[in-house]
Amino acid sequence: MSDQKPVRLPDPASVATVLASLEAQAADAGLAPALNKAFPGFSFSTAPVDDFYWRGDARTVLSADGTRLGDHRAWVEKELAELNGDLTAFWNRHRQPGEKFAEWRGASAFAFAPTGPGVADFIQLSLGREIEVLAGPVVDPDYRPYSADDLLQPTWVSRDSAAEAQPLAGPVYRLRGRAGGGIVHMRSFLARGAHVEREQREARRTELENSVLHEVGPAGTRDIPFLEASPGWFDFVPRENRFFADWERSSACAHRIFDHWAFDIHDFEERGRREIGFIPRPLKMPAGKLALGVNISVHRLMERTEAIDAEVGLPFAWFFFLTHGHWVDPDVGDAIAEGLRQGRVRLPDRDAAVLLAWADKKYLF
Repeated sequence: MSDQKPVRLPDPASVATVLASLEAQAADAGLAPALNKAFPGFSFSTAPVDDFYWRGDARTVLSADGTRLGDHRAWVEKELAELNGDLTAFWNRHRQPGEKFAEWRGASAFAFAPTGPGVADFIQLSLGREIEVLAGPVVDPDYRPYSADDLLQPTWVSRDSAAEAQPLAGPVYRLRGRAGGGIVHMRSFLARGAHVEREQREARRTELENSVLHEVGPAGTRDIPFLEASPGWFDFVPRENRFFADWERSSACAHRIFDHWAFDIHDFEERGRREIGFIPRPLKMPAGKLALGVNISVHRLMERTEAIDAEVGLPFAWFFFLTHGHWVDPDVGDAIAEGLRQGRVRLPDRDAAVLLAWADKKYLF
């Protein structure tokens, strides 16, 4: 945060106004300065994430000469109605080169602004960077559609993120409010998540105090009160909170977490239960995955983890990749934790404490 005290907090409407004001040719370079200008006192940085997507809610049909004929769904439904719903007639009319449809394709981007010195003291904006492209013909020229849904969900065009498609407009940035996570103050979000988890567990206290587990063993069957079998059930800490706490008490704490990770937020209700949390998204990734492998020594594993730290420029980076599970196999963490217990390898005390606590009570994303 800059020395100037913020006078305006980001909100969806004002962020959308800023994004709409960006000129396409300068959108990438102009995003952070535009946010800083709109929200004095904040110092925004931005980061892209390579997770290609396309949108099905804003397709447009174009004629052979490039004239826009209108919304894709409305056009398909109108053309079908004129043919009394005859899919074969529709296909024969439009299978020759002519009309095409355009759609918006993009990838995630994030904007961050610190709000204080703590690891969770920052605002995150979840954005999409999108380009409108000429996607392809309005029907599959080789296969007749079996239903109107086949026409409304065109699967016959290539959507490989690397595929070449003629750009028509953009790039533009949009606020992606997926499941309530478009604009988040991380410290408040973590507090809210912990509060929701605590309330939902407390709501089951009476039920669980009267719940009994039936255990079958060599000596026969015995009943165990649930809370005796799970004594820490009401003290559960969400994995999201543990991720940030582990960062704060590890060697990584000298680095701002949002320089290395973004957070795919969700906050919604499903079947009467509040679901709130995030999936961490790395902004810097190692070139390959570290798996346990056969007959690999713990010393070799340590060399590999040190190489990952050096590659992404962050001490103890490998541990946070481990909690994500994609780039470092969790079995690697177990092997190194066992090496620590046996005195075969060493880590800085603060990192050893984090790893051993994780090995004792794991969390993964």
